[in-house]
Amino acid sequence: MQTSPLTITILGSGTSTGVPMIGCHCPVCSSDDPRDKRSRCSIVVAYHGQGADRQILVDTTPELRIQALANRIDRIDSVVFTHAHADHIFGLDDLRRYNAINHAPLPLYADAAALNIIQRAFAYAFEPHEKVPGALYRPELIPHPIAGPFDLFGKKWIPIPMIHGRLSVLGFRIGGFAYCTDCNEIPPSSRAMLTSPEWGGPIDTLIIDGLRPTPHPTHLSFEQSVALIEELHPRRAFFTHVAHNMTHADIERDLPPHIRVLHDGLILTV
Repeated sequence: MQTSPLTITILGSGTSTGVPMIGCHCPVCSSDDPRDKRSRCSIVVAYHGQGADRQILVDTTPELRIQALANRIDRIDSVVFTHAHADHIFGLDDLRRYNAINHAPLPLYADAAALNIIQRAFAYAFEPHEKVPGALYRPELIPHPIAGPFDLFGKKWIPIPMIHGRLSVLGFRIGGFAYCTDCNEIPPSSRAMLTSPEWGGPIDTLIIDGLRPTPHPTHLSFEQSVALIEELHPRRAFFTHVAHNMTHADIERDLPPHIRVLHDGLILTV
C-alpha cells in the first residue's frame, strides 16, 4: 500500500508576497537566477494508486493557473489544504478546469477551521446549483473535514499539527515524505509523528518552512529549521516559503549538503 514511489512537483516555494516582491528592487528581487523567482507555496504529490496514476494538489495559490501551465499539471484528482491563509487558497476557482477535464467533482480535504473559511470565501462553489443562478462554470467540490489520518487513493495521509503564529495548521506525512510549510513551531507530539515507529519511523525527505536568516513571529528562520532537521534526521531536507532576503545560491552555500532550498519547478522522487 505504501510501496509505490512519490513524485513531488514544486509549483511554488516562496513567501506570501511572492519573489520578486511588488515595488522591491533588491538584489534577490532583481536576480536573473530563475531559482530566485518564487511563487506562492504549493506542491503536487503524484503516485500510482487504486489502479491509476493519481495527482494530489496541496493548496491553491493565487498563481495556480500559471503554476499548472508551467509544470504541465493537466490533471488533479484531489486537493488538500494546509490552512486557509490567502496565499494558500485564493486560486481555488481555477479548480473548475480540473472538473471539466475529469468530468467529475473534486474531493477537497481541510481541517474544520480551514474548511469553514474556504466555504465562506467561495460559497458559490459549495451551494447547490439551483441556489447560484448562472454559475454553471464553477468548481465542483466535495468537502471532507480532516480529523486524523485519511486514505487518498490507497495511500495514508497523516496530518501533522503545527503552529503558525496564533493559528493551528497542518503539515502532512505520506510514507517517507513530509511537507511542513508555514510554521514557526512543530510541537513534540508532532515531531514524534515524523520519527517514531508508530507512525512509520524516520522520514526520508522533509520539506520545511525556512523563511529567512532572522527570526519571524510566524515562520521558522533558517537556524531554527536546521535545528529541527538535525533533530528529525531525514536523509535530506529542503527549505520552502523562502523570502527575498538572500539568493538561492547564497542560502545553499551556508547549508550542509543534505539541506537544500526548493525552487519552483523542481521535481523530487521519494
